[in-house]
Amino acid sequence: MTIDDLCVNTIRTLAIDAVQRANSGHPGTPLGAAPMAYVLWDRFLKHNPGDPRWPDRDRFVLSPGHASAMLYALLHLTGYDLSLDEVRNFRQWGSRTPGHSEHGVTPGVEATTGPLGQGFANGVGMAMAERRLAEHYNRPGYEIINHYTYAIVSDGDLQEGVASEAASLAGTLHLGKMVYLYDDNDISIEGNTDMAFAENVARRFQAYGWHVTGPIDGMDLSAVHLAIRRARNELNRPSLIICRTVIGYGSPHKAGTAAAHGEPLGEEEVRLTKRQLGWPCEEPFATPPEAVAHFRQALERGRSQQESWEGMLRAYRQDYPREAAQLAGDLSGDLPPGWSDSLSGLFEAADKPIATREASGQVMNAIADRVHSFAGGSADLAPSTKTLLKDHGHYGFEQYCGRNVHFGVREHAMGAIANGMALHGGIIPYTGTFLVFCDYMRPPVRLAALMGIRVIFIFTHDSIGLGEDGPTHQPVEQLMGLRAVPNLVTIRPADATETAEAWKAAMERRHGPTALILSRQSLPLLDRRTLAPATEVQRGGYTLWQASESPQAVIIGTGSEVHVALEAGRLLRGEGIAARVVSLPSWELFDAQAPDYRNQVLPPSVRVRVSIEAGTPLGWERYVGLDGAAVGLSRFGASASGKVLYQQLGLTAGRVRDEVLRLLKGGSGRGSAA
Repeated sequence: MTIDDLCVNTIRTLAIDAVQRANSGHPGTPLGAAPMAYVLWDRFLKHNPGDPRWPDRDRFVLSPGHASAMLYALLHLTGYDLSLDEVRNFRQWGSRTPGHSEHGVTPGVEATTGPLGQGFANGVGMAMAERRLAEHYNRPGYEIINHYTYAIVSDGDLQEGVASEAASLAGTLHLGKMVYLYDDNDISIEGNTDMAFAENVARRFQAYGWHVTGPIDGMDLSAVHLAIRRARNELNRPSLIICRTVIGYGSPHKAGTAAAHGEPLGEEEVRLTKRQLGWPCEEPFATPPEAVAHFRQALERGRSQQESWEGMLRAYRQDYPREAAQLAGDLSGDLPPGWSDSLSGLFEAADKPIATREASGQVMNAIADRVHSFAGGSADLAPSTKTLLKDHGHYGFEQYCGRNVHFGVREHAMGAIANGMALHGGIIPYTGTFLVFCDYMRPPVRLAALMGIRVIFIFTHDSIGLGEDGPTHQPVEQLMGLRAVPNLVTIRPADATETAEAWKAAMERRHGPTALILSRQSLPLLDRRTLAPATEVQRGGYTLWQASESPQAVIIGTGSEVHVALEAGRLLRGEGIAARVVSLPSWELFDAQAPDYRNQVLPPSVRVRVSIEAGTPLGWERYVGLDGAAVGLSRFGASASGKVLYQQLGLTAGRVRDEVLRLLKGGSGRGSAA
């Protein structure tokens, strides 16, 4: 057995032993894909196991995250801080080897994958980030940013729509230095892929504008090596290498079948597989010293590569000090001093109503002038979402260092690509679409929250207030759906001044994504001379106005409905009822405040509480209580002007006043106005 064969089989046996010990997992892909993974990691991947955060490392994404046992074997063997005990503890509580690979849990894992297609699109975002930074910072003789993005992708990945969306954009942008190895084994959970996936993948990707190689024998190390070498030389197109493999390779009874995909082989089949592979030891988790010594050459190789890069960076700092300082700032993710100084005064002179989407656009452009790493785009909706950064170029079409990305009508890929940009580093990405279409991009929103990365998701046209476009475009349940995502902060500002503060909160939040929910319709500016300051948005909720220090009722609103709540409070004052109006733009920020503050804003002693929001009332019980009233929508909207819809569906100050009066008289709570 050659050293290469020994190393490949070490990856295989560690993976199947981990799955067998856990009695759970996916042994088939590691057995079939180990040869291509070995060739990539041993002969091409530029990385330093001693420093997984080295900025100029190549990125590797395992898009079929269910094959995580293979990745953990590679990470352990090449010298990352991942012990053999962690490999043994695969899928166990508290281990660093979860069932699907997770960024931030396992050193060396670049992206959380498992929901198929997401990793494919993440890699596109990483390649886009590399290209932008390289074009902006590289100088003759100084290739400071110069690395590849690699991925292993599966039949399942290529069936998911998000991969198609991302592949189309990658081809359109002529992204080179992007090499994907397609593990083409013809098997999915239900059986042979011919049942549902019989297309010509090569022609499909050629139509996208990709450089396609193969099919090649993915089990042949020399063939894989040659294909990767050729793909690396393709600098103007992304590359797909179609590798024919055998799922469960080596298993006498399960190779080439769906039985190898998602369940342990069984102890006897593991033994038989090892014998068929010519493995010298039947004991689990064996790591031959010769194989370990060969894999660990990655440590010295990576250390040398990084030291060479750091030497070049020192010289770059001497010759290009301004660029070097800015690059360091971009890569650190830190915001420059004074970045937000101009935001609070943006709307001081405003004398007419303004939609929060319009206000957001002004804030974004002010941020872009101060924060060089701020970049992003919309799903072909920039004129409507107001997400264009003026005078900052268009990515890929004018220059790759342009900051306006045109994602096309591809919400799902847009979210996943933005995640890839954030994971790469050097970019604070944003996306833009209508709130109702957040359903198209919910998987990447969820994964951004799971990974704890800074991505800003802008959702405009936030309610029935958008008017005549009708119920297909009027969100009802989406806002509450976003609030249900752990570690996602959702902010729905009430006016331009709250919008500026919402952006401050989003930009300063480094360990999780933020969703900004913005109106299409114009909203009056709240008069901060008589109302609480907008800086209170940072607390998520605050007392905006009150008729008395001892209120008889509390009215809570978000976004455009804060104005309705304020009008209702003043109507009640005219009837001798002292009400407090609370603006609650972010449940998550408010819930993170100390109990004393929350009780100060929503006094437990005041049992009469009414909320108003142009969305489902579900969930508002946490703030109004079971005896309160949540005025909202338990039906879809309709085609009419926003003003007519608010009136017809009961989202009015008069309705809120009536609910308060009813509760004061001892009435019971209700769920919705319509």
